[in-house]
Amino acid sequence: MKIRFGVVAAAAVTWAFRDVPLALGALDPGARVRRSPHYRDGSFHNLSDGGTLQPDTRQAAREMLRRERRRPLLPVPVVTPRFGPPGDLEVCWLGHGTSLVDIEGKRVLFDPVFSERCSPSRLLGPQRVHEVPVPVEGLPRIDVIAISHDHYDHLDLPSVRALLRTQTAPFVVPLGVGAHLERWGVPAARIVELDWDESAVVAGLKVTATPAHHFSGRAFARNPTLWCSFVVAGGRRRLYYSGDSGYFSGYAQIGAAHGPFDVTLMQVGAYSPAWPDIHMTPEEGLAAHRDLRGELFVPVHWGTFVLAPHAWNDPPNRVRAEAKALDLRVAIPRPGERITVDGPPDPDGWWEPLG
Repeated sequence: MKIRFGVVAAAAVTWAFRDVPLALGALDPGARVRRSPHYRDGSFHNLSDGGTLQPDTRQAAREMLRRERRRPLLPVPVVTPRFGPPGDLEVCWLGHGTSLVDIEGKRVLFDPVFSERCSPSRLLGPQRVHEVPVPVEGLPRIDVIAISHDHYDHLDLPSVRALLRTQTAPFVVPLGVGAHLERWGVPAARIVELDWDESAVVAGLKVTATPAHHFSGRAFARNPTLWCSFVVAGGRRRLYYSGDSGYFSGYAQIGAAHGPFDVTLMQVGAYSPAWPDIHMTPEEGLAAHRDLRGELFVPVHWGTFVLAPHAWNDPPNRVRAEAKALDLRVAIPRPGERITVDGPPDPDGWWEPLG
């Protein structure tokens, strides 16, 4: 009986973790990364190596003991988006970093994560707070799929496989991330790899990989692939997507080189004093927005996965308060809600009754 139970248990563990080796991605990011001026001593480096990207584990443990409500008490009011012809400039936040933006009749999908968990395992890891507003199969035709870096909450194996099956758009990624995609079956012809400040014209849009202050890695190696933010420019319109980043002087440089921006989609969640240089606080996100010379600010990277000890509703509360103090234009959409950049609704506090 004990032997039979052991066999069954081993089989169950094997089944639960069968996709993990593949989800880890490629072990070798490819030869091109070694030619980058940002790659040295076997890894990529931020523009400034100041600050710490290593979390303070003692501080993090203390914060986890705080009585913060990290999940809402009531269901999040998810909106099922309806897609007609792509607009001039519209934003549809689908949760966490995943955002679908219409710009001059084209559609750009950022950091697509449609899985129940942001993890290499189907059974373990951070689970969704709210449902996906639309499945991959329900998306309209996408023109560009942009992925900012290789962390699991931004680069998701099942989502990539689904997009490979249902869409024909190229994947625009920072250096080294293309090796993950190739291991997962994405043809090289559908992969555009960029170093910082490199651009590619895709579907008539100029997509530029711009710096961010972050790190990378899906397994044990530290910083084997590059991380980035994105500038997307049409003939008249331009937008900025932050990816993940701590606040740094590069925002002012990006604003001077590529701004002003009609809209910025900025990371404002998963922050902590234990890792101050990895993710921005809401106030830092708005400061970066001003550095970038942005017009409308849309907060992303909050409210979908519990990745930090702060309260679930802390990011939108702080964004709204700081934006009011600084007299900045802000839209805080529900997951799946489409907003027109030229006429966004004022923040209505939809998250407040959820606790």
